Amino acid sequence: MTAQTELPQAETTGSCCGGGGCSSTPAADAQGSVTTVYQVTGMSCGHCEGAISAELSELPGVTSVKAVASTGQVTVISDAELDDEAVRAAIDEAGYELTGRA
Repeated sequence: MTAQTELPQAETTGSCCGGGGCSSTPAADAQGSVTTVYQVTGMSCGHCEGAISAELSELPGVTSVKAVASTGQVTVISDAELDDEAVRAAIDEAGYELTGRA
């Protein structure tokens, strides 16, 4: 199964480091998918969004990734809850920092 990546249109203005978020529990939808929102620092444009989306899409079970530079939030839909350290490693590989769940 190939992961789908959703990329919003690039935003080239504003800061990408939205404030720290609160911890939340991933939500499961009716089809058994898990949606988790992460807070990431360092994104500033569409290229950043694409780099993070590409790395996270390679994690097993990930079906969709949407990164938004203007808020610093990355929404990941997966077949099951992801290991936070695997997510952190993928975001680090892309050159950004995971600050936690939003």
